[in-house]
Amino acid sequence: MKKVIIGILVILIVTGGIVGGMYLLKEKESTSQEDKGKEPEVEIPVPKLQIINEDSNSRPYAVMINNHAQARKNHAGLQDAYVVYEMIVEGGLTRLMAVFKDQTTARLGSVRSSRHNFLDYALEHDAIYVHYGWSPKAETDIRTLGISNINGLYDDAFYRDRTLGVAYEHTAFTDMERIQNMVVRKGYRMTTEQPLLLNYSIDEIDLETREDVLVANTITLRYSAYVTSSYVYNPELKVYMRSVNDEIHKDAVTGEQYHFKNIIIMNVNNYNMDSYGRQNLDTVGNGTGYYVTNGSAVPITWSKSSRSAQTVYSYADGTEIPVNDGNTFIQIFPTYQNVVIS
Repeated sequence: MKKVIIGILVILIVTGGIVGGMYLLKEKESTSQEDKGKEPEVEIPVPKLQIINEDSNSRPYAVMINNHAQARKNHAGLQDAYVVYEMIVEGGLTRLMAVFKDQTTARLGSVRSSRHNFLDYALEHDAIYVHYGWSPKAETDIRTLGISNINGLYDDAFYRDRTLGVAYEHTAFTDMERIQNMVVRKGYRMTTEQPLLLNYSIDEIDLETREDVLVANTITLRYSAYVTSSYVYNPELKVYMRSVNDEIHKDAVTGEQYHFKNIIIMNVNNYNMDSYGRQNLDTVGNGTGYYVTNGSAVPITWSKSSRSAQTVYSYADGTEIPVNDGNTFIQIFPTYQNVVIS
């Protein structure tokens, strides 16, 4: 009797297995037929910024650029910067600071000495500061603030180009390879957790719909009798072409006119701080200005809570402005001068 029962159980198990197997096979065939009628899923890549790699944590380099008339015609490498600052210094002249990240620029300069107010903007990028010499105040502040810096007075990351036919102080150049090698030799931290200064938008920003918009086909910023920076909008390229003192501002290596997607104008107080005429600027605090892009300008405000804090740029209602994906020129402009936008 036990043998009969066991035999029946075996038959039931085998039969159930066959039926179950046939069911799974039919289900698999049915699923396969359904899949044949479907389009394969395509993974859509997430849009990335073009001006800068958001996923990179490498520290930027902030390089002091000589903007003397003799030096300007030999400018090289500025188009590779994602942000450039211009600020008044002694004698009515201006100096530039170009900020680079993950670039391989082969010629950069000419490089000039530090002025202390530029440190406030190098700090807000957590940048390694590159300069050739310094004013007494800049020297003190660099040491007091512990700023990672590469100084041509002591560090051999620079070379002199004596073929240019200009005064010796306008002949110092560098490149990214020399800078990076010096960073390694000096043991500086090479990564950063600092967020990007600007709130970049992958989608194109259209300011024309705003009630406070101004037409901005030309921008003129007269710093002094010696320096006037200006821009003309190119609607085909959607960038602003830069000139200085009515002369095209171009790269001496590529021959290309410097051009920028965004212009931020900050009105900032400046005044003499010593008998040499060096300037101090009220970089900490708040003020007004303009954001310019795509042929339009809108009034903005700026605020900076400390020397190392990041400057926040906002619309009149207090909302932080987004900026277009592209390079940006920040004009730190005297409050006593007029910005001409037309």
